Amino acid sequence: MALTAEELIEIEGLLAVDGADMGPLVELRRRFPQLACVRCDASDVTDQPSRRFPRFDLHLLDGSDHCVQITADPKRATGIVLARRNVAR
Repeated sequence: MALTAEELIEIEGLLAVDGADMGPLVELRRRFPQLACVRCDASDVTDQPSRRFPRFDLHLLDGSDHCVQITADPKRATGIVLARRNVAR
């Protein structure tokens, strides 16, 4: 099932908090159990993010076909990747 516009807005709201660290991943899994939620280092992802936030790049996952891939189309997104950037404090 693809992300709805409302779900994407809620996800973006959680990630927009400057102090967000691991809390968003736990909260996202709690709020959206139907979504695949993956966390990795930003250097592990070469695709352009869907959105950038203070500590994370948000990538959308399309798992509707045989192979999972990054997508720019929220209507195809069945999951998310939170790519944590190293941010100096």
